[in-house]
Amino acid sequence: MVAQSRLGAYLRARRELVLPEDAGLPPSVKRRRVPGLRREEVAGRAGISTEYYLRLEQGREAQPSKQVLDSLARALLLDDVAAAYLHGLARPSAAGIAEPRDAVDESVQWLIDSWPMTAAVVHNRYIDVLATNALARALSPNYRVGVNNLLSLLVDPADREFHDGWEALSARSVALLRSMFGQRGDDERLRKLVEGLTVRSERFRELWGRNDVIEVSNGVHVVRHPLVGPLTLHFTRLPLIGTDGHTIFLYHAKPNTLTAERLAVLAAME
Repeated sequence: MVAQSRLGAYLRARRELVLPEDAGLPPSVKRRRVPGLRREEVAGRAGISTEYYLRLEQGREAQPSKQVLDSLARALLLDDVAAAYLHGLARPSAAGIAEPRDAVDESVQWLIDSWPMTAAVVHNRYIDVLATNALARALSPNYRVGVNNLLSLLVDPADREFHDGWEALSARSVALLRSMFGQRGDDERLRKLVEGLTVRSERFRELWGRNDVIEVSNGVHVVRHPLVGPLTLHFTRLPLIGTDGHTIFLYHAKPNTLTAERLAVLAAME
């Protein structure tokens, strides 16, 4: 029943985010009480009955078919990542959630330590820092083992000042956290993390309620370092195969740029 209620909450959240005009619906003469699509509009677009869709939202329908889920994804204008998340909610893993293994193999530490001009941070699926190299620690005091980088991003004023484009980064980070738990069923550690963030951060409450999911592999992010000034960092996110959801975030500079020079200064300070 818990899995069905998560599916229902996701359907409701995504329905409320779809503008009728984006779904190709004619302007309504009747005033809408809430933003987004009505249940009957989603059901009609998906080719299912309104009663059946209502049962899905209320968590009273177990395991809708793949065809129904595909139709709902189209009706709600979900991209591939969000559609995969929808399928994962409807068919959670039957296996229990084992206590995650946070130990980082020493060969991974040797590897990241061999990159003096690339900041490297190893996270688990909860965005806890498991390992870093010297340049990462010089980049930010929050890139140290034991810090939860989502918590620091959302509640540490210094971290908010450090990251240019904080609004977009916080939205991306919360969506990334949610995307990593689509098929993991009841994860007690995630529940505790979400409860803590919900209490401490209004921004988290807003973003978690949107039910956004994304996949992040690379991009560009600007930070404001107190010693060397602004840095335009290219980042790459690499999964560590054979681990319990560990990833390496790499932050590096385009060669022959001011950022590359400033990273060299930081590296020399360590």
